[in-house]
Order: sequence, then C-alpha cells, then structure tokens
Amino acid sequence: MTAVSVDDRYGFVKSVLEDYSSLAMETLREFLPDREPRRHLYDLLPLYPNRAGKGFRPGLCIASCRAHGGSSRNARRTAAALELLHNAFLVHDDVEDGSDYRRGGLTLHSEHGLGVAVNVGDAMNALSLRPLMANLTVVGPAVTLMIFTEIEHMIRQSVEGQAIELGWVRDNACDLSDADYLRMTLKKTCWYTCIHPCRLGALIATGDDSGLDRFNRFGYFMGAAFQIQDDLLNLVGDYARYGKEIGGDIREGKRTLILIHTLNESTDRERERFRSFLATPRSERSENDVAWVYRMMEKRRSFDYARQCARELAIAALAEFKVAFGGLPDSRDKRFLESIVLYMIERDL
Repeated sequence: MTAVSVDDRYGFVKSVLEDYSSLAMETLREFLPDREPRRHLYDLLPLYPNRAGKGFRPGLCIASCRAHGGSSRNARRTAAALELLHNAFLVHDDVEDGSDYRRGGLTLHSEHGLGVAVNVGDAMNALSLRPLMANLTVVGPAVTLMIFTEIEHMIRQSVEGQAIELGWVRDNACDLSDADYLRMTLKKTCWYTCIHPCRLGALIATGDDSGLDRFNRFGYFMGAAFQIQDDLLNLVGDYARYGKEIGGDIREGKRTLILIHTLNESTDRERERFRSFLATPRSERSENDVAWVYRMMEKRRSFDYARQCARELAIAALAEFKVAFGGLPDSRDKRFLESIVLYMIERDL
C-alpha cells in the first residue's frame, strides 16, 4: 500500500463509506412499509438505521461489487438487506446485553419497552427478505438463490457466535484463551461484518460463486481486528464519538480479548475476585468493582496487548488482500478495500 497519513486514509475511507451507506439507506427506506401499526412498529424501524453508523457492511458489499466490474445499482438491494439485518442484530443484542445506549441515544428497549424492541428486531429480520427477493429482476433467479445461500450461512454463523458469547456470560466462563475468543469472533462478527459482504459483492458482479472462499481469510483477519478495536473503544473510547456507553462491556461481563488477557495474567487470588464479580448480576455490580477491573486491565497491560493483536491481524489482512483482490485492475473501490483494513484499527483513536 502506498504510504499515506492516517488523516488522508481516514478521510478517503469515510467518504466512500458515506456514499455507499447513503445509497443503502435510500434503498432500505424503499422497502419499509407505510402502513399501520405505525406507533409501535413501523415508525420505530428507522430509529437505529437513522443514527449515524459506520456503514461497513454495505460499503464492503458495494465496493467489492464495483471492484469486480459490477454496478452499485445491482448491489444496492443486497447492501440494504445487510444493513437491515445488522440493525436487527443490534436491537436484539442490546436486549440480550441489557445495554442502555446505542449510537448516542437510548436503546430501543430502554425507550420503548422490551416486548416492542424484540418485535421491531423481528420485523427488521423479516423485512430484509424484501430487497433480497427484489434481486430477481436485477440479477436473475440463479444469482438470487446464491445470494440467499450466502445470507443463510451468514445469519447462522452470527447466531452461533452470539450463543457462544452469551453462554460464556451465563456459565461464568473464566478459563478462556485467545483462540476461544477468535473462534467466537469469527462466527459472531467476521462472517457478517466482512467476509460475506465481500463475497456477496463479488457474486453479484460476476454471477459466479465458485471462487468466493478467497475472501474468507481476508475477511476473518479484518473482522477480528475490527472487533478488538470495538472492544477497546468500549473501554477507553470517547462516548461522543463511539456512541455507546463507555465501559458497558465490563458491566455486561463480556469476555473480550482484553478481559481474557487480564484473567490469564492475574494471580489466583485476583482471579477469584474476578469470578465473584462476573457472577454478580449486572445491576448489582458496584462502580468500585468496575473501577478495580479497569485498574487490573491497566496493570496487566491488557489494552496494549489488544492493540498489538489488532495491528497484527490487520497486517495479516493486508497480506490476504492480495489473494482476494490483487488480480483486479486498479480502481477507487479496490483502493478503498485495501485502505479500510487499517481504518478499522485507526478509527476513533
């Protein structure tokens, strides 16, 4: 990659993401029903999508399509479906984690109640089928079926990863390794954030699903770096820029790479205190105990460890970029797909 400053890379990637996210959002709105019941369903569907997200998934899908010689027009419906599914996951994830804030505002269940929020998430999942079915008139039945096959695999991997993470919290797992975390992240994050958006874009452009596995390692390394950076931002980020409650992962007891590293570097006595803290219901966890966890993470240099892991994963992703996209002609979209790798770990520094 040609050497560029962080600011230049940030501006370039953000500009492309904004373009493609806007196209996906415009398309998404075309598929939202204008009908009753509005107050407790259809008026709530745009709340999360309208809050400024990064637009990674539609951005990767459309850019991958264009880099392979396809058009934004052909990819926009699938990109809109990815955005709907992503926001459905967020609604349900916030319920499962008991989170209070999302993208600078109250979570849907905090503001409108648990039952309404779960139903809105269900509606987003159902409505994501509409733009996917609309692909029939653009890419034809054979490619549309291939797209559905990709989406089914993506959803299944994501819910399996979520189940693993929720199980760790429920069972108070305190003996996890980096490899456990990366396997969970592959399922929960990498498939739907990076791998499948790239695969789908190439599929839409070429109509060929025979070589899509070339994106898997690239998307895995990039997605894992993305998730570790997200975990770091939750603990040491700027709320005004991050948009979620800072420190929420500690209060929720999430087994992030940071927490796993701290646990594994702690003494037996410290691990017992961790186990007791993590066994306590979220509502009963004291601010003093949360502050102690922060201090332990700093003491064990777990933030630095996570930053280094994210950077190493990003470097690995850059090497795999040559396998996934190296044979394509130079283009703005190809440069974007390479530049976004480092953007993933430089965002909101």
